[in-house]
This record gives sequence, structure tokens and C-alpha cells, in this order.
Amino acid sequence: MNSVSAQHSRVLSGMRPTGRLHLGHYHGVLKNWVELQHEHECFFFVADWHALTTHYDDPSVVPASVRDMVIDWLAAGVDTEKATLFVQSHVPEHAELHLLLSMITPLGWLERVPSYKDQQEKLKEKDLATYGFLGYPLLQSADILIYKAGYVPVGEDQVAHVELTREVARRFNHIYGREADFEEKAEQAKKKMGKKNAKAFDRYRRAYQEQGDLDALTSARDLLESQQNITDSDRERLFGFLEGGGRIILVEPQPLLTKASKMPGLDGQKMSKSYGNTISLRESPESLETILKRMPTDTNRVRRTDPGDPAKCPVWQFHEVYSNDGIKAWVQEGCRSAGIGCLDCKAPVIESVLAELRPMQARAEAFEAQPELVDDIIAAGCERAREVAKETMAEVRQVMSLDRF
Repeated sequence: MNSVSAQHSRVLSGMRPTGRLHLGHYHGVLKNWVELQHEHECFFFVADWHALTTHYDDPSVVPASVRDMVIDWLAAGVDTEKATLFVQSHVPEHAELHLLLSMITPLGWLERVPSYKDQQEKLKEKDLATYGFLGYPLLQSADILIYKAGYVPVGEDQVAHVELTREVARRFNHIYGREADFEEKAEQAKKKMGKKNAKAFDRYRRAYQEQGDLDALTSARDLLESQQNITDSDRERLFGFLEGGGRIILVEPQPLLTKASKMPGLDGQKMSKSYGNTISLRESPESLETILKRMPTDTNRVRRTDPGDPAKCPVWQFHEVYSNDGIKAWVQEGCRSAGIGCLDCKAPVIESVLAELRPMQARAEAFEAQPELVDDIIAAGCERAREVAKETMAEVRQVMSLDRF
């Protein structure tokens, strides 16, 4: 993965509002968010406009789904002191940047996004021959670029969306970052660093541009990050000058690959609401115990005395997520020899899932009892996000000559 300057180490990630979340969401996304918030400045958003690209015909469920999802984020450990939580539609600058990017983005770039035809095939029952559905990858690009996020946590199947964002940013910077007096302004900015630092910058720049020295590129970036006497605009110009281009207005993000979730559904397939095989993060202990006890097992174990094969049993996949080596060995030996029954096998899983969910459910219950607090958290996050988005849009409007009147 290419390096990202410290100035652009912000993380941006979002989820469509689907209501209450399940264990698949926790193990696939939320645990990663909780870790990232301690390492980066993080912006996490509810992608309610994205929900309309496929569910435009029934938006009435969105408002309640938004609050339910944010409560689950908070219950899972997302900390508002470390991360900004907001709702996409409450930051209208996303829509403005999407519109402006649509003026320069070739139609073919959107049509070739792999998920475009895949989703049309999977959702045949819906009329997706809409501009919104075709353009949703560009709206995703706007979501990322408006915060100048350097990192976007995604799975392998979403890397193409980040690459589209990189191409859009590159095209935008190529068209609008070429100021007539760019080099002159870059030289003026360089002088503000002082003679010693300016000479070091020139040395690193030559080494990178003439010899492809990536260490020199890193050193130059570190030098620029440390400068206190230059403005952010000067810094962006010098980043572009360093790399041989124009002024960097929109940042090219890097995909931050996340591990595929190992959390299976109750039937052994991927945990998904569409499969009806989920365990809600707020499932009551009694209900959860009943659900797990009824989980299907190896179909060859018709009677208690029949030996089984853990590899053919969905319960074993839960053991792979939750159990230590000792319990796994006990399951393997006991199942294959019929030394333990299926309910015996499920007991440690039930205990582990309950232990994992117990603190989350306590936090969720506290937030459920204070809907005004949740609304205040969302409002404060939207305000913070909008402040950042407005800064980017002011710069975008300026380079596109939309700030003259």
C-alpha cells in the first residue's frame, strides 16, 4: 500500500441504515472501527442517501433505522470523543460535491464498476435503471473526498470503489490543480520554510523525480508535515510540486483492507438479514439461548450415539470464532466419537456469545433510555462533519470559479 501523509491519515467509513445490527456487523466492521479510532482521526457515517439507491420506494423505515444503528455503534464501543458520527443527508455538501464531480467523470468509469451489474442481477425484482443507482459509486467518492480521507477500510470486494475514487481525485486535480502561476506560488511557499529546509526539500524532490527514490519522497513529506510557517494551501501546493503535478485539492485515498468476517450465520452461510440467519446484538439472553440451541448440526448425527463431523456442522464455525484450542480439541474428539451430544457442544458457544454481548447490551439499554442524548450525539457529529466538508467545498468552488459572485 502506498504511503499517506500524516495530514491525510483520516479514516472515512459508513454503513447503510438497516436498523439493529447483528454479530456479522460487529465482527466484520465495528470491531475494526473501534480499533481504528485509537490510531486515526475517524469519521463514521450513516449512508442514508445510499439506502435510497435501492430502497427509494419505501424510505419511511430510514429514520428509526438511523437511531437504532447509531445506538449499536455506540454500544459496540465507538467513542464520540475519538470519532465523529454523522448522517450523510445532514451534510448537504456531499450532494454538491457529487454534482460537481459528475461533470468531469466519464460515464464509462461508472458502468465498469463491478458491483453495478452484480447488484442489478441480484436485485432483479427492483427497478434499478435509475441515475441514482448508476451514480452511487460517485456519491461514495464524494463521501470520501470531501473529508480528504487518506484511508478507507474496505473488504476485497470494495477495492474497485476506492480505485474509482482515486481516479476521480486524480482527474479533478489534473484539471483544476494547474494554476497558471503554480510553480511561482510553490517557490514562494518553499521560501517560507527557511533556506535550510528549502534546500533539503529541493534535494529530496530531485532524488524522487530524477531517481524514483521513495525514501526521499517520504523524507520530503515528513519535512512538509513539520513546517509551522506555511499555510495548508501552501502545503498542498508543495505536495503537488514534490510529486511533479499540480496543486493537490482532493486527496487520493488508499484502501485499508480489512479481514473478511469469519462470523457465520446460524445455518453456516454468511450472516445476513436476507438469509434470516442472524443474531442481533440486542438479542435477549433467553431468546439467544433458544436460537443457538435450535441451530442445525451435522445431519449425519440422527441419534445421540451417532458420530459426527465438525466440518459439516454450523456450530463448529461458531467454535472457530469463540473457542480456545482446548475447547476446540474437546469438540473434535467428542463429536467424532459421539462422546458428547450436540447440546453439549453448543453450551460453550452460548456462554461465549452471551459474555460478548452482555456489556454491549447494557450500553445499548442505557442509550435506548436516552433518545435525546443519541439525537444530540448525532447532531454534534453532523455539525463537526459539516465544518470539515465546508472547508473542502470552499476550495473546490474556488478552483472551479464558482465563488466569484
